[in-house]
Amino acid sequence: MVDLKGQYDKIKEEVNAGIQECLDNTAFINGPAVKEFQKDFEQYLGVKHVIPCANGTDALQIAMMALDLQPGDEVLCPAFTYVATAEVIGLLGLKPVMTDVTPDTFCIDTNNLENYITPRTKAIVPVHLYGQSADMEKIMAFAEKHNLFVIEDNAQAIGSDYTFSNGEKKKTGTIGHIGCTSFFPSKNLGCYGDGGAIMTNDDHLATKIRMIANHGQEKKYYHKVLGCNSRLDTIQAAVLRVKLKHLDEYSAARNLMASYYDENLSGIPGLEIPVRAANSTHVFHQYTLKIAGDRRDELQRYLAEKDIPSMIYYPLPLYKQEAFMRYVPEGFNLPVTEKLCKEVISLPVHTEFNQEVQDYIISEIKNFFLN
Repeated sequence: MVDLKGQYDKIKEEVNAGIQECLDNTAFINGPAVKEFQKDFEQYLGVKHVIPCANGTDALQIAMMALDLQPGDEVLCPAFTYVATAEVIGLLGLKPVMTDVTPDTFCIDTNNLENYITPRTKAIVPVHLYGQSADMEKIMAFAEKHNLFVIEDNAQAIGSDYTFSNGEKKKTGTIGHIGCTSFFPSKNLGCYGDGGAIMTNDDHLATKIRMIANHGQEKKYYHKVLGCNSRLDTIQAAVLRVKLKHLDEYSAARNLMASYYDENLSGIPGLEIPVRAANSTHVFHQYTLKIAGDRRDELQRYLAEKDIPSMIYYPLPLYKQEAFMRYVPEGFNLPVTEKLCKEVISLPVHTEFNQEVQDYIISEIKNFFLN
């Protein structure tokens, strides 16, 4: 699904030099590369504070801990997303309230959010799924109306730009009260292990987030709040510093692949190519098709026979996962989410564009539908 080896080969000298510097100075925890990456990332995103941490799930958990949410408080989140989004809500004794998504962008549906509001609702977590932004202007207006915190799950859309109706542009992850991301190796900005970061423009929240991520201490051995131990490894920061320089180039390569898929797969009966939202750029963390007529699984088996990788993100709504059934009434159903779980399939899309390989993928998909 991704060609990390091909990507590494192109930046090998820079990456190796960064890792070697970490080995030479032996500052393996909170070394210079962590602070340098933090500054670089703040500048790239146009955000006041980046707090690196150990992984994207920690980023979400720490963000919610910093907001002083109380057990039983409700947090809105899409049901069509990776488990981490809702998992941390439950882990903190909060209640994940599953909402439906739009059938075109796959992001949280802003048209019916009022249906989910109760006196216990305290926050909303929009997920910028597959590489483009949720409708943040409407989400922020909704949050202001109901006095909610907004925590952006930006693990799949680093580098994406959201455009407001007045023409203002902001990077995803910098619009809500807090933004969270993952640097898992397969992400658009991925390290060579685990890593994550939390973003905010709020000075008070930034101070609290830093404390929570560092055992609740502002000064060594003096602990103001209960926290956790979540740090970005110095070697991973060195890798990320190199890859951040190439992030826009990587996004362009992914878009090139996506456009080539579009050109060759559009118009095929029973297959729908991805939609690009008018108010967001797309960085194509995933290139996701919708397959009608209950043929998705058949297509995946066919592609596997042809040695073509594919993935289904996601095969089951969160509210049907055993871990989350206690949060919803029996028979709970979100129609768009249910439909997408039966229709979506993602094709390989990455930074190392190889037209010959892509032509093979396209030709076999055409064979499946047209022959």
